[in-house]
Amino acid sequence: MLIIPAVIFCFSCTQKTKNDKTTPSIEIVKANFEYGYDLNEFTILRDTIRSGDTFGAILDANHVSQGEIYEVVSKIKDSFDVRRVKAGNPYVLLNSKDSIGKTQVFIYEKNTVDYAVIDLRDCVTTFNDKKPVSYIKKYAKGVITSSLSETMEEQHLSPNMTDQLADIYAWTIDFFRLQPGDRFKVVYTEKYINDSIPAGLGEIKAVMFEHRGKPIYAFSFIGDSIMGITDYYDDEANNLRRAFLKAPVKFSRISSRYNLKRKIKFYGNRVRAHKGTDFAAPIGTPILATADGVVSKSERSGGNGNYVKIRHNNTYDTQYLHMKKRNVKVGKYVAQGDVIGWVGMTGNTGGPHVCYRFWKNGKQVDPFKQDLPLSKPLQEKYQKTYFDHISPLKQQLNDLIF
Repeated sequence: MLIIPAVIFCFSCTQKTKNDKTTPSIEIVKANFEYGYDLNEFTILRDTIRSGDTFGAILDANHVSQGEIYEVVSKIKDSFDVRRVKAGNPYVLLNSKDSIGKTQVFIYEKNTVDYAVIDLRDCVTTFNDKKPVSYIKKYAKGVITSSLSETMEEQHLSPNMTDQLADIYAWTIDFFRLQPGDRFKVVYTEKYINDSIPAGLGEIKAVMFEHRGKPIYAFSFIGDSIMGITDYYDDEANNLRRAFLKAPVKFSRISSRYNLKRKIKFYGNRVRAHKGTDFAAPIGTPILATADGVVSKSERSGGNGNYVKIRHNNTYDTQYLHMKKRNVKVGKYVAQGDVIGWVGMTGNTGGPHVCYRFWKNGKQVDPFKQDLPLSKPLQEKYQKTYFDHISPLKQQLNDLIF
C-alpha cells in the first residue's frame, strides 16, 4: 500500500509588507499507519486485559454508553465473541482527539501476530487481520552437556525449538536419553513483526542431529502437493516418521521396563510379569497415541485404572494405563500424536506414570525389541525436486563448524 504523507499548509495571518519575502511555513506530518489506521488521527491507549476486565467495562470507562455497547455486542456477536477476551492479551483503543476521548476503534491482539478490530464509528464493523510478518533465516548449533533444553537456553534459543526438534525426531531419538557430546546444527527462520519486533520461531528448515556418533539429517519438505502436508525426510529421502512413536509422553523417563521376571513392591516383592513399559511423568502430562488407529476400549477397570486401548491394524494394538482422565471414546479414530488422556495414578500404581502396553498379533511384547515399520519414503516423482531443494541446506549445515 502506498502511503502519502499528509501535508498541512499553515499560513500566517500577519499582514506582510510589500518587500517582505517570508514564505508560508509548511509542516509535513507523516502518516503513522498501524492496524490499518492512521494513528495520528486518534488518541492512542494501549493496555492489557486484566483478570475481571470485560469488553463492556473497557468501553464504558472510555465514554461509550451502555446502550451503544449493547448495540455493538449485538451486531458483532457472529464475528467476535466479546466473552473470550483473555487476561494477559494486549488491546489498543483509538479514541477521539476531542475533550471527551470516546473510543472509536477497539483492537484486540489474539497473539503476537493475529488481531481483531471492532470499528465503532457509524455502521459498526469488525474484521480479523495479521500484522506484517517477515521471516529471517538463521543458524544455530550446540553440544549437549546435560539436556537439550539446557543447551538451547545456553545458546539463547527459543524453547519452542526444543519442542519442534523433539517432534521431528520423535521416531528416531529418545531425547530423555541423550548423551553428553551429542550435538546438533539447525537452519531455521525467526519471525519479525514490522521487520523489527521478534515474534518467535518460524520454521525449522534443516537439522543435523548427531546422537551416539551417528548423524541424522532432517529436511522440511511438502511430500504431498495435493494435501500440502509438510514432513521431514533424511538425506536419502526416507521419512523420519515411523509407524509408532518411541514414547506416549514427551520428555519422560522410563521408570520400569518390560520384564517378565520383575518383582513388584506393591505385591510384596513377589515375581509378577510386567508386560508393559512405565513412563514416569507429572500428573496431568498429556498422553499421546503412538500411532494412527481406532479406540477399542476406554474405561476404568481394577488395577489398570483409567485406560485406553487402540487397535492400529490387524497386527498391532497399544494400551495406556493409570490415566487421570480419558480424552477419547470407543470407536473414535485417533491420529498419531493425538492427546488420548492425561497421566494420573488410578488403579494399582505407586506414583504418577503411564504404563504403555504393546501387542503384536495378539501377544504382549516389548515395543523396544520390535522391528517396527517405517513410514513410506518420499514418492519417486518428487525425489529430484527434493534433492535439489536440500542440496544448499545440507551444505549450509556442513559449513557450521562446532
